[in-house]
Amino acid sequence: MHIVIGQAVIGFLAGIFEALIGFATEGTAFVFGGLVDVESEGTAPFVFAALAPIIFISALIGILQYLRVLPIMIRLVGLALSKVTGAGRLESFNAVSSAVIGQSENLIAIKKILPDLPPHRLYTISASAMSTVSMSIVGAYMTMIEPRYVVAAIVLNLFGAFIVVALLNPYVLDEEEDVIVMPERGEQSFFEMLGEYILDGGKVVLSIVAMLIGFVALMALLNGIVSTLTGGTTFQTLLGYMFWPFAFLTGVPAAECASVGQIVATKLISNEFVAMLSFTDAAPGGKVELSERATAITQTFLVSFANFSSIGIIAGAAKSLAPEQGDRIARFGLKLLYGATLVSFLSATIVGLIV
Repeated sequence: MHIVIGQAVIGFLAGIFEALIGFATEGTAFVFGGLVDVESEGTAPFVFAALAPIIFISALIGILQYLRVLPIMIRLVGLALSKVTGAGRLESFNAVSSAVIGQSENLIAIKKILPDLPPHRLYTISASAMSTVSMSIVGAYMTMIEPRYVVAAIVLNLFGAFIVVALLNPYVLDEEEDVIVMPERGEQSFFEMLGEYILDGGKVVLSIVAMLIGFVALMALLNGIVSTLTGGTTFQTLLGYMFWPFAFLTGVPAAECASVGQIVATKLISNEFVAMLSFTDAAPGGKVELSERATAITQTFLVSFANFSSIGIIAGAAKSLAPEQGDRIARFGLKLLYGATLVSFLSATIVGLIV
């Protein structure tokens, strides 16, 4: 019963964001013409389908900020969740907003206070953003893997991030630090504000595009080098064997650990969409068939942004808004990936105990 309710809530929110993305696509299609087909799904390049809507979402965030709705949401949500998790109000709000509007769009929501965040709080915010997924793409996930595991992962990752980050990056906030101070609106007119946030969204998109091109190309180069040296074995395949013991510890049957390890490695090297293809008929080489237990564990693990390219996405988005903070995130990028991956393993292990 609870699973059905959870799926309904997540499905409802995903539907809202799918509608917003549809509106964003209209603007993108107007500018880029035939490159974006508003009538067909899955035909537009990644930059138009997944990244261009950030500009529209940024504009909506700006409107909520101007109307003083966003600061109230930050305070209320942060206060309520912090009572449950024991974390700071900003960290608690960030965990929820990351799951709703996305890891890069979320930084735009707190862009006014982003430059002043100390390193320890910046790590917590970045790690929770990488551990969650955006509601705007949850609907797509549900077409590739079982919806019940998507719902389970969203909830478990939200709270698992606080547990893992508390172990890797412990700190205690005093009352003065835990107060969320949002800058006043100032003398900006509505359209001045709107233009500022739209341009901020554009900067974020360009930064993410640059980072993704660099990271994905470097990973492809690494795969090519390893394949040449080993006579056909890619770096991704080697990682699959490296993850064999981790898959086993989550509860995957020993006979399936190598297959699960390769799917996990695919997610880390590329992204969750590429890994999720393994469970669809469109998968290169055929659909992967796993036992119910292995399927539950693997699919739960896949529902997060924990991969190498996300380091570039978060660092690039932050750099476009606060250059020094973007550089700082890039410096602890591997620690970010480590923490977010532990969150995914924790969620997958919990599901493995239940199934």
